Amino acid sequence: MASPSELATKNVKKLMLEYSAPAIAAMLTSSLYNIIDSIFIGQGVGPLAIAGLAITMPIMNLSAAFGAMVGVGGGTLTSIRMGQQDIESATRVLSNVIIMNILFGVLFSIFGIIYIDDLLYLFGASDQTISYAKDFMFIILLGNPITHLYLGLNDVIRSSGYPQKSMYITISTVIINIILAPIFIFVFDWGIRGAALATVISQTVAFVVEIIHFASPNSFIRFRNEFMKFSKKICGDIISIGMAPFVMNVCNCVIVILINNQLLKYSGDMAVGAYGIVNRLIMLFVMLVMGINRGMQPIAGFNFGAQIYSRVRSILRFTIIMAVTVTTFAFIIGESIPYYLTRMFTDDEELIEKSIIGFRITVSLFPIVGFQMVASNFFQSIGKAKMAIIVSATRQMIFLIPLLILLPPILGSDGVWWSMPISDGISTIVAFFLLKKEMKKLNKLEDKPFKQTI
Repeated sequence: MASPSELATKNVKKLMLEYSAPAIAAMLTSSLYNIIDSIFIGQGVGPLAIAGLAITMPIMNLSAAFGAMVGVGGGTLTSIRMGQQDIESATRVLSNVIIMNILFGVLFSIFGIIYIDDLLYLFGASDQTISYAKDFMFIILLGNPITHLYLGLNDVIRSSGYPQKSMYITISTVIINIILAPIFIFVFDWGIRGAALATVISQTVAFVVEIIHFASPNSFIRFRNEFMKFSKKICGDIISIGMAPFVMNVCNCVIVILINNQLLKYSGDMAVGAYGIVNRLIMLFVMLVMGINRGMQPIAGFNFGAQIYSRVRSILRFTIIMAVTVTTFAFIIGESIPYYLTRMFTDDEELIEKSIIGFRITVSLFPIVGFQMVASNFFQSIGKAKMAIIVSATRQMIFLIPLLILLPPILGSDGVWWSMPISDGISTIVAFFLLKKEMKKLNKLEDKPFKQTI
């Protein structure tokens, strides 16, 4: 990228494709890795290992909550500061992203390792699955500080004008992971621990590459000793903006705990494993939409900071079209060929059957999910943290959790699956009206002339 100022001058659709394509490629590659890794575990270790992997999801979501809060908050704040032509502040954001990621990463690792058994049983483990979940999660927790730093710095790289480099770093991480995982699982016979070790090693390599990027004098935002100081104000701003994805991931953690326990109660370990498979497949499409949203974030944030509101509105409309197209395709795939997709993970017929049922129910209202995801990310991208939290929380906390409690006693395990699309539909309606209200405000604002100074 020649200059971040092209975010305010280049054709919106071309710019969106330029920024979202690397993010989509990175997110898609990452999601494909999760699927392939699960296939390695399912085929190389067994169906109970798939269930054990599903048990670790709440811890992964909780860890991701802190990582997303710092990474997304720091990335958004970087975009806004650059739109305001304030490079010094953008550089200070970088140093505080590092400080916060180290702090949260280390504390989370210590807490997770100390209480790992209690947490896994709370999250739905049984005596049959606890050993698989513990073996995987212990290694992941040891590498958690590196994971936080890798994800946080990647967000800043993308938001500071290097979307392709951000993509290459993520893709290289996944490639290393895919190469190492089968070697560790099948050749060295390390089982599920081998999959976890491959993940930590690949993220460590990516972190080193990111350090080299920010140490280079050719990088637009780079390490500068005079700005490498803790700032209470900047950290507060990062947390405020990043609170929406934090809340979303914490809610996801609570939801997965509830889903795992309800499925274990009404249908056993294989149902928990089925959710692990369905979740991996669903996340393929969710990550595509997240990639689209990440492409939108620096563009919307920069133009909002530069007060070019017509471009903010244009990028929102185009992002919604792209996201809804993806989720509609997910609906078609999920309803038409679920057997062939779930069969990749295991040859256990009971696990396949439960996965097919869950997959079809889960995607039943998926065409509208794309809109809801874009609405939440849009509020976050323009610094409207409270609105982003409201949109994010409605689906998980306000609608989904009560449904997960009320429906299973009536419908059994099917009630767990149906809770998800029903909450999707209701929360999308809420997101529509909130976004409509915000757009009325933006429509009244006039653009200001953009003067390129950086």
